Amino acid sequence: MRTSATPDTLPVRGGFLGCPSSRVARLTAERWRSLVWQLRLPGGIADDCLQQAHRAPPDPSVVTASLTAGGRRRRRLAVGGAFALLTVAASVLVARRLTHSSWPLDHAEPALVAAAAAAYLVSLVLRARAWHRLFPPGERPDQGRCLASVGASAASGAVLPFRLDYLIKIGMLQKLGGIRVGLGAIVLSIVSLGMIDAIAMLPLSISATATSNSLLRGPLLIVVGFGIACCTLLVASNRLMRVPALRRSRRLRALGEHVARHTTADGRKSTIVAWCYLFACWSTRAFGSAALLSALGLPFSPEAALAVICLSAAASVIPITSGGAVVNAGAAAGILLAVGVGKDIAINFSLASGLLLVVSAVAASICGVLGSIAIRLVARRAPMPSLGVR
Repeated sequence: MRTSATPDTLPVRGGFLGCPSSRVARLTAERWRSLVWQLRLPGGIADDCLQQAHRAPPDPSVVTASLTAGGRRRRRLAVGGAFALLTVAASVLVARRLTHSSWPLDHAEPALVAAAAAAYLVSLVLRARAWHRLFPPGERPDQGRCLASVGASAASGAVLPFRLDYLIKIGMLQKLGGIRVGLGAIVLSIVSLGMIDAIAMLPLSISATATSNSLLRGPLLIVVGFGIACCTLLVASNRLMRVPALRRSRRLRALGEHVARHTTADGRKSTIVAWCYLFACWSTRAFGSAALLSALGLPFSPEAALAVICLSAAASVIPITSGGAVVNAGAAAGILLAVGVGKDIAINFSLASGLLLVVSAVAASICGVLGSIAIRLVARRAPMPSLGVR
């Protein structure tokens, strides 16, 4: 005997499951048939309801452990925020001691400052789009998650030492919902991003080396050499996979196979697109630095901006340690002083560029989180595929 489904009751394995009539009234005929078919399938909604009903109450020890872990996370967040505020306050106090201005953007042109901030924000968006192209197709997150991770990493990198911003980038990408991305895929994509990043900086670093003085030419040649080495490794990745020493190591073999995928037809297309995005990212960042220098009173100088960009980016392109806001500001000021810029402009630029970069990174991270949430809501509200019931 065949049991018919009414708006108040639905057949589930010989029994009935109550369903509110108001919800049924909103369903179209196609979605109603799809829902009935899903209820009848093993492992569907009915099985989930039965498992929830027969599930044992939670263990008090597990609840206590989760509450303790939440308290630890809140304490770590408070300590990190206090450390960030202390670092920024120390930078501002040092600048006020060394210069004659109480604020790095005193007497700066507002239009040029806004142009520099917009350029920094656009560079982060371009970097996120490049990173999005380097994930495997089956584990590729949405662009909102990539933008949120890039923004959070850039904001935290201004205050966190020793490249701890990579942990922020990985944690942010895993915390946001969407397609599940494994830790291995994230790490390999970051390695690919660093390699293509170094290759994308080659035109800018070569130009900076040709136009800089002898004092900065040595460090710039290191950046150029690293970019050439990454380009050689990417081109010869298939031949390197034949080396027995690399094939014996599981991690090196996985890394080599991931890099070798960039030389296939689909991987080559994604690599070229990512390179274009990263080259545009560094070009936009150089324009923002030149605009900020002009806003602080220095005549428009692309050579100084290129030197600052290339040498400041060496900490992210070459895997060496950095020391947070104080060290980054000191390095930028030292580069400008070596180029011949005045002391006040050099120190104000180093602090103002860090401030604008942090503000742009926070804005990019917020936009990325909101974009990721919007993408998930649109995906949930998409019409369900109709399934015929036999």
